[in-house]
Amino acid sequence: MDAIVSGNFTFTPTSIEGVIIVDAKAYGDERGCFMETYKRPDFVAGGIDVDFVQDNQSSSTRGVLRGLHFQIEHPQSKLVRVTRGEVFDVAVDLRPDSPTYGQWEGVVLSESNHRQFFIPRGFAHGFLVLSERAEFCYKCDDVYHPNDEGGLMWNDPAIAIAWPPLSGDDAFDEGSIILSEKDRRHPPFSPRG
Repeated sequence: MDAIVSGNFTFTPTSIEGVIIVDAKAYGDERGCFMETYKRPDFVAGGIDVDFVQDNQSSSTRGVLRGLHFQIEHPQSKLVRVTRGEVFDVAVDLRPDSPTYGQWEGVVLSESNHRQFFIPRGFAHGFLVLSERAEFCYKCDDVYHPNDEGGLMWNDPAIAIAWPPLSGDDAFDEGSIILSEKDRRHPPFSPRG
């Protein structure tokens, strides 16, 4: 499927249906830059017809890996972006009837590439911070329900995410990853039988 250009955005479908990379056009000069990060009519034209109801932001240091998270009974679509630093962002397809069930898509998001990543409902999501520090922002189409959390092991061999090496490293080193206690306890992926 070809990319769709609408307004100041380019919407590029990925190999997983519904997962879309969004590139925003930035206007800059010696003072800095300006860009639109969301405009509903352009997003609808680009294939993202979602009513966002909550914005979130996190700050993390190099090597922090957050994920893989999902809501069980109240799944959320997310539009994610980075306003400072750089992360490798990942979506894992958990839709049982999907031809790409259990597959993942990943993209580098940074303050310099102005890229966003749209993840529809039915996916686990996570990211690895590649820069010294990163500010991560995302819109959700449902509010967070703390008693509805689900998660998957970030390094599950059944999913086999190709996490990139941290900036300056030659190869990915699991020992350099910083996880929350909750993320350490996520179960492995259980493929449909």
